[in-house]
Formats: sequence, structure tokens, C-alpha cells
Amino acid sequence: MFHPFTQDIHSYLPVGKFNNPFHYQPHPLCIMASEAVQAYLKSRADWEKEWQSGKMFGVLVVETPEGETGFLAAFSGILAGNYLHDYFVPPIYNLQQPDGFFKAEEEEISKINNSIRELESSATYLSKLSKLNDLKRESDEALANFKQAMKEAKKNRDLIRAEKTLTPEEEAALIKESQYQKAEFKRLANQWEKRLHEQGMEIGHLNQQLEAWKEERKKRSAELQKRLFKQFRLLNARGEIRDVHEIFSSTPQAIPPAGTGECAAPKLLQYAYLHQFRPLAIAEFWWGNSPATSIRHQGHYYPSCKSKCKPILTHMLEGLDVEGEETSFSQTASKQLEIVYEDEYLLIVNKPSGMLSVPGKSNALSVFDIISARYPKATGPLIVHRLDMDTSGLLIIAKTKEVHNRLQQQFESRSVKKRYVALLHGRPSERISTKGFIKLPLRPDYENRPYQLVDMTNGKPSVTRYEILETKTYCFANGDKGVCTRIAFYPLTGRTHQLRVHAAHSLGLGTPIIGDPLYGVPDKRLYLHAEYLEFRHPLTGKIIKAEVTAPF
Repeated sequence: MFHPFTQDIHSYLPVGKFNNPFHYQPHPLCIMASEAVQAYLKSRADWEKEWQSGKMFGVLVVETPEGETGFLAAFSGILAGNYLHDYFVPPIYNLQQPDGFFKAEEEEISKINNSIRELESSATYLSKLSKLNDLKRESDEALANFKQAMKEAKKNRDLIRAEKTLTPEEEAALIKESQYQKAEFKRLANQWEKRLHEQGMEIGHLNQQLEAWKEERKKRSAELQKRLFKQFRLLNARGEIRDVHEIFSSTPQAIPPAGTGECAAPKLLQYAYLHQFRPLAIAEFWWGNSPATSIRHQGHYYPSCKSKCKPILTHMLEGLDVEGEETSFSQTASKQLEIVYEDEYLLIVNKPSGMLSVPGKSNALSVFDIISARYPKATGPLIVHRLDMDTSGLLIIAKTKEVHNRLQQQFESRSVKKRYVALLHGRPSERISTKGFIKLPLRPDYENRPYQLVDMTNGKPSVTRYEILETKTYCFANGDKGVCTRIAFYPLTGRTHQLRVHAAHSLGLGTPIIGDPLYGVPDKRLYLHAEYLEFRHPLTGKIIKAEVTAPF
């Protein structure tokens, strides 16, 4: 499982601190190791079908007890129907052990599933279910028709009352008619309820059997999952062992998500610790097609997932000297914040890439911090809208709460005109027009924040108008030269990461923005800049236009 480097690596040693798997730029040795793994994957023609859905792979650069530097390789989950493959480290726990409890219990749960499927698809069950559904439709129709007749009768009574003054006897007759119809409706509803109950009794015992099986399946699955997680006994650099269930018990989610412990990073660290290898650097890359909802590009590097891996890697990295998350893909934020426009009510600033709009979890400097210090008498939230930390460009600041509220109303009504400029990593495919609209419903990836997903069912609408401006040669941070596309974006909605996802997703432009650490490849910076804003002054009514040319 240990693979020595075939290239000369002495110029890259020593490595230094172990890179943070949730926030890193791949070390040159990790890139070498990844290229070796990718060459191996290309040689496996028998795994071609595997790449239709894609898979995450990982490499861990290690030093052996004898002082030799090499790397380990791993894949997330299962590969080509098997957890064990030459070249890759084994799983922390092999679910496919023929004599293991997991396989035996899984077979029992499969039997329950088969029983459920057989009953639900049986002619007897389907016939009884069809009769019950037909009777429900008849009941709904009959009661709806009677209600309509009652409504018409009431309308007639109201007309009679409007046309003349009724005698007490005539009014009593109308009231009696209304009471009779209400009583008749109640009798009719009771009759249908009785028929439905009798019909439901015929299928009731079958539904009871189904519910019993489903409850048993749920209980056995939960017990199996709990027992399984106890088998994932994870080491850290200090030699301490904790199982997955124990690790997650102290987290807000409490219960580990399905598949926890099967990602590449935990497998790599576990194997290294078991064999007394010293971990030096780690990286994970995607191989194959992108999933339908999230954005993954073949050969691109990605941070470890936070829902499954954050708690367990926090444990497994204890004892290593690890870089902090303050290490950023962006250049260090400048403390100089350029003011583009200012009056007594508001100002517009040019936020540099790498600076937060508002304070975050870290102590990093934000626009809010700077403005609060410069304008101590300003009231209200100040920041009217936000830009991602890595995005540069124009931000509107309100000096009073009233101005803030009025400006936000303009953003909510989408009357503020915005233009962004970006550099795309490559050239969009020929199917992409030079001008057009991108419409993709977005929602947060709740298990892997801050990523956003394209979700056709639960996503919120997001619309961007774009215009391709030019293609040119770009020199990347690693010295390589390639084609890039300069593009203008006009967001018509304001979803999180909207432009970044619309650029990178296969249903959008299919070409990520250069330097996008989440949906593309890190570079010197994220090449996205908010260069133009146009809005109506909330107090004077004057049209304000601000523009700052992109610094790229």
C-alpha cells in the first residue's frame, strides 16, 4: 500500500505543518502523488462505468519509520462493488466480511424489504387498495355535490329574503329547510364513513402487517448502524482510540450520517497510524463525471466533507502539528478600504478580495469592523448587502437605520442594477451562446456548508444574465498557461454563491471561475469582481451609479 515517489522530491522537503484538510492548497508532493493515482485509474479500463457517477480519491504523503517518503492512496466508499483493491489502503472496517455481523444482518433486513415489496405488489393488496381508493373518490364526489346543492339552496333562500318581507311562518319554513339539509348532509357523511370503514377493514390487517415489518426494519437498521459505527475504531497521532459513535455523541447532530468513516481521508490516516507512518500532507481529488446536484470536476482538489469527516478528523489529527483554518486561498486582505462614493447618508466602498463583508467565526478583519471604527456615530446594521470573502468589488454602506431599510427594500424588489466581471477557467462549450440566461434552483448543501446544490425540487429560483466578452491567455499560479474567458454577469436574484455555481455547474456554463476554491481550482485569488452598481438614493431620489474596473 506504500508507494515511493519515482521523481526527485528532495527540493520539496521538509513539508512543514500538516495541511488542514478542510482548508488547503495541495502540496507539490500531493500533486505528484495524485498524478500517479490518476495514471493508475486511467489504466483500469474495467472501471470505466464507475466514472459515470464519479468518486472522490485521496492521497496521503507519509514518511516511514526508516525515513523513506512516499504516499498512500484511498477511495471514498466502495469501488467497483468492492472495498478491497490492490494499490489502495483497506477500509477501516470491511462491511463485506463474509462471516461478519453486518452482512448477516443486512440479509435479514433485505428479507423484510422483500416481504414488504411482495405484499405491496400482490394482486390481493392492490385490488383491496384500488376498491378503497375508488370508494374514497365516490365519497368525496357525493359529499361535494351535496354541499354544492346546499350552497345553491342557501342562495335561493337569500334571494327570497331580499325580494320581500317574510311572514314568521315563511321565515320558519326557510330555517327548517336549512336545518333539514344540514341534518341530511350529516347522515350522508356518516353513511359514507361507515362504508369506508368497512372497506378499510378488508385491507386494514394487511396494512398492519406492512407497518409491523417497516417498524422492525427501522429498528434493526438503527441497531445495525449503531453496532457498525462502534466497529470504526479510529486512531489519532497520540495513539488514542475512539469509535465513530462515541465521537459523534458530543456533536450537535449526535448520530453519525450514513457512510461516516468510509471517506478517503480517515482511511489514509488510520492506515498510516497502524503502520507507524508519519503523515506529512493530504489531498483529495474527484475522478469521473460530476454528480447531478453538486459541482465536481475531474482532477480538481476538494476539502474533506464536514458532515461526516469534520468530527472524526478533528479526533484523528490530534497530536499532529496542523495548519489553522486562517490559512486562505485569498491574498491577505488589505486594511485600506477605498471609498468610491460618500455623502451624509451612505457610502460605497471597494472591498478587496480576501476581506469579509461582516465579522465571521475567525478574527479576520471585515468591512463592518473598518466602517464601525471610522464612523462611530453611524447607526443601524451598516452593511446593506454582502459579497463573498474572496469576491472583490462594490459594497453599499448605510449610515443610518432608515437609509439601511430603504436600501434593502430596493435589493428585495430587485431594482438595484448590478454587474460583475469574472475570468472563467477555460472556454465554455460550443452549446453555450455568447449571451443568455442561466436559471438553476439553488439550496444550501446542509451536510457540507458553505457549498450550494442545484435542486430541481427544493431549490429556490436563481437567475443570471451573462455576456461573454473575450477569450485570452492566462498564466496560472503554478506557472501553466491556458485559455480563460472574460465574462460579465448580471444577477437578477441574489442567492448565495449564485454566480460561482452558475459558472461551474454542468447545467450552467460548465466552466468554473478561476481561483474558486469551492467549485473550481484555487489560484492567486477568486477572479470575480462586483464592478458596477446603480440604485436610487433612498432620500434624495437621485440615481447613483458607481463603477470600479476589475483589478484583473
